[in-house]
This record gives sequence, C-alpha cells and structure tokens, in this order.
Amino acid sequence: MDFKQIQELVKMVNKSNISELSIEQDKFKITIKQKDNEQPVYAVPAVAAPVYQPVPQAAPVAQATAAPEAPKAEAKADNLVTIKSPMIGTFYRSPGPDKPSFVNVGDDVTSGKVVCIIEAMKLFNEIESEVSGKIVKVLVDDASPVEYDQPLFLVEP
Repeated sequence: MDFKQIQELVKMVNKSNISELSIEQDKFKITIKQKDNEQPVYAVPAVAAPVYQPVPQAAPVAQATAAPEAPKAEAKADNLVTIKSPMIGTFYRSPGPDKPSFVNVGDDVTSGKVVCIIEAMKLFNEIESEVSGKIVKVLVDDASPVEYDQPLFLVEP
C-alpha cells in the first residue's frame, strides 16, 4: 500500500461515521481511528474550591499561533483555497537545509506540484498541491510541528 492510498483511506474515514478501520495485506497492517470529540474536558479554577466545568478542547500550540492569521487572510478574499496537512509531523519548506524552498509567496503552483515536506516517523513525505494558483501566504514556520488538517498555505486560484 502506498502513501496516496493511505491518504485516501484517512480522508474516507474522516468523512464517514466509521470510528476505526483496520486493513491487513501480506506483511502490512494499518489501523486508522477517528478521535472522539464527544468527551468533555474538565478544568479546575485556581482560586476557588474545585468546581468542574466542561471546557472546549484546546487547540495544539502550533495551531494556536497560526489560527489568528488565517481568519484575517480569509477575510480579505473569500476565494482563497487552503492547502492543509494530510498528516501529523514536522513541516519543512525545502528538501534540505541548504536548498531553496519548494514554493514562496507569489509563486505559481499547479495541481500535483510539491509544495513542502512533512516528516513523520523518519519518513519524508512530499505534499503536493491539489489546486492551481498563486501562493498568497505560508501559514507555518519551517521545521515546526503540524497537526492533521492544519492549514499550511493559502492559494489564490
């Protein structure tokens, strides 16, 4: 099973009501689980006696720094398309430390062009654009951790 097939499986599981999918082929086994958003998270006030209140789940730190920038960019132009991370890992803009970035702000991209690399478990996965257009904004710093479905780039089609 190749990387593209795994990506498609993850997308299908996310769009469906399936909570878990396991596939075994020869010596290959993969299990994809959806996280359950129904579980409340409880917080205890620091000053008062312990009173438990449900609190929405906090976004990861890497997402929290990128989140304020995304709404501003989308407010300027509603026609922007977001390229999102298909996996959890470390985001790299270039193939190596001394190499130029795959794409920069203002560059034109076509569908299928590599825009970045995400390292996951010592595997370097090339992330390709699914849309053609011009890179308007890079939302993630080089060598920073990214979450699944986190916005990476804004593209003007």
